[in-house]
Amino acid sequence: MSALPSEADIFIAELDAAVEAHMNWTRRILRCAVLRTAPGEDVLAPMAHTLCHFGNWFMSSRAEFEALDAQAAQRVEAVHQAMHDAIRSICTRVLAGQPGNHADLETFEQSQSDLLALLARFKTLILTQAVRHDPLTGLPLRYGIENDFALCRKEARRACNLLYVAMIDMDHFKPVNDTHGHLVGDQVLRQLAGVLKQTLRSNEPLYRFGGEEFLWLLQCKSVAEAEQSAQRLLGAIRTTSVPVPGSVPLVLTVTLGLARVREQDDLSSAIMRADLALYEGKKNGRDRYVIADP
Repeated sequence: MSALPSEADIFIAELDAAVEAHMNWTRRILRCAVLRTAPGEDVLAPMAHTLCHFGNWFMSSRAEFEALDAQAAQRVEAVHQAMHDAIRSICTRVLAGQPGNHADLETFEQSQSDLLALLARFKTLILTQAVRHDPLTGLPLRYGIENDFALCRKEARRACNLLYVAMIDMDHFKPVNDTHGHLVGDQVLRQLAGVLKQTLRSNEPLYRFGGEEFLWLLQCKSVAEAEQSAQRLLGAIRTTSVPVPGSVPLVLTVTLGLARVREQDDLSSAIMRADLALYEGKKNGRDRYVIADP
């Protein structure tokens, strides 16, 4: 069974199918050159690059390509059209009983090679991104935290904000797995991650840190604002319940440990202080937040 998120699995399968359709398209080109058979409108039409299977799929998936690499997505469109323009010229001449143009053939070969290389790069990007995201919750894993932490720190300094590292741990998760099984446990983690994503602001990075633990990077203007954000998060989770077949719904709570990032802190030291605050919250009854000493 694939360990990739389903969206990545689907995109990879569609990409492979589009490349296969492109290879079948080139076989029709060869038949046109050898047997003088008409290759079809997706070769001869002026806008053939929008009519072929790959062109249709690429345009419908353009947003996903641009999210991965906007410049490379533009390059895909350009080389794909150049390939079609060159082969249309070649096939038109061949069907008219004339030899193809050498420059068109070179353009076709180069643009086809460029297209396949670009698509291979996109496939690598998709696979890399997929393994850096948790397939259960859809959240990023630890891989990018160091870089994101550095960017958030720079942005906080520029905006004169405070930066907090917050560790979020679901309360009493082990009894959920022990009592109801791992399928219910997975459902609980998915629902918790969904509430976290809906409650936090879009510019606040959130990661699945491991098990039932999540890491949140919070920027705010004051300690009071950090407290309000933590309290809002606790309230949103308290109102969340997970239906369990044959049992009462599970009501979720979490404990938060927050540490303001000091000038001398690196990510590891900030996480350690947030962890200590989290343990204090667990020791004092859970379903609460604790902010580490500055």
